[in-house]
Amino acid sequence: MSEGRGTVADAEGRCPYRLVLEHVTSRWGVLVLMELLERPYRFSELRRAIGGVSEKMLTQTLQTLERDGMVHRDAKPVIPPRVDYSLTDLGREAAAQVRALAVWTKDRMPDVARAREAYDEARAEKARAS
Repeated sequence: MSEGRGTVADAEGRCPYRLVLEHVTSRWGVLVLMELLERPYRFSELRRAIGGVSEKMLTQTLQTLERDGMVHRDAKPVIPPRVDYSLTDLGREAAAQVRALAVWTKDRMPDVARAREAYDEARAEKARAS
């Protein structure tokens, strides 16, 4: 929790949807959902596909999304061990929403760039006038 007090259980009790929203829209949560929307992955494949994520962070993200019912972990009893990750129906639904936002962001990036430029120019003008 951002307030620095209470436990995850407290946060879940007070506002459970916000915690799930945080999981789905976190930096790594978004990327995991979008990759798994394409196909199931083994851990190392998923880590390579995402790029830049530590083993620890990917493990935590997958466990969190599994707990939320969005990721299915299929551990096969073979040697060496094989674990595949895929999306559940709930996870596919969430991933489709996340992908829609990603597509919108990409499509609207020129508008965002123009807005940023106008903002920066206005701030610079204001600073010069002060």
